[in-house]
Amino acid sequence: MAVAIPLSELPVVDRNTDPNTFPKENFTSGTVVVMDKPLEWSSFHLVKFVRFRVPAKKVGHAGTLDPLATGVLVICTGKATKSIEQVQQLPKEYVAKITFGASTPSYDAALEPDETAPWDHITEEKIEEVLKSDFTGEIMQKPPIYSAIKIKGERLYKKARRGEKVEIVPRPVQIYRTELLNVDLPEITLRIKCGKGTYIRSIAHDLGLALGSRAFMSGLERTAIGSFKVENAMTAEEFNQFMKTYLV
Repeated sequence: MAVAIPLSELPVVDRNTDPNTFPKENFTSGTVVVMDKPLEWSSFHLVKFVRFRVPAKKVGHAGTLDPLATGVLVICTGKATKSIEQVQQLPKEYVAKITFGASTPSYDAALEPDETAPWDHITEEKIEEVLKSDFTGEIMQKPPIYSAIKIKGERLYKKARRGEKVEIVPRPVQIYRTELLNVDLPEITLRIKCGKGTYIRSIAHDLGLALGSRAFMSGLERTAIGSFKVENAMTAEEFNQFMKTYLV
């Protein structure tokens, strides 16, 4: 069995990489590609986009982003796919928009609201108080039923689409920091730094309940995975142009 290569030893392709000097064998031997996932693309769609353009048989991503989210998606090629678990263990940072007054079955804007509740009693001070008390450190979190988690070998979202009721067991996740960036009620913007397995959609849903209302995630950008930052991530167009120059 091949041994995972330490991340520090893997070459990285981002918008600072010069395609004219990047060694030709790197994609096959193992490379980390830092991409900025477009809105409405699935993570698998972006992996296919990269796989079609690189001279490597193996290509995979290190942490799913929902279609309605944008931001950092780390893609590994060649032998670097053995190091995907190392990327998944890194802290992640998100900027999320949360809208109060309604909840949805998916906890985001992908589905229509199924419940509504008053929100005009919510204040910035109360939000700060609840974030500090309920959404800091290790917390117990229930993933959304519309998620890719498997129960008895089947993805939860498939059960949800059939209307099945599923008992979802809360699990511990780590919230390192939550910062309130903007308040324009009924919408707020948060910056969240968290550990592996955290669902920002669940934070939005649970925050609504904790504040005596309902809420859903109305926007999401993953701004960092470890040291991989969105400002250095390549758009699909930039990566396409990089590969055209690189393969000449």
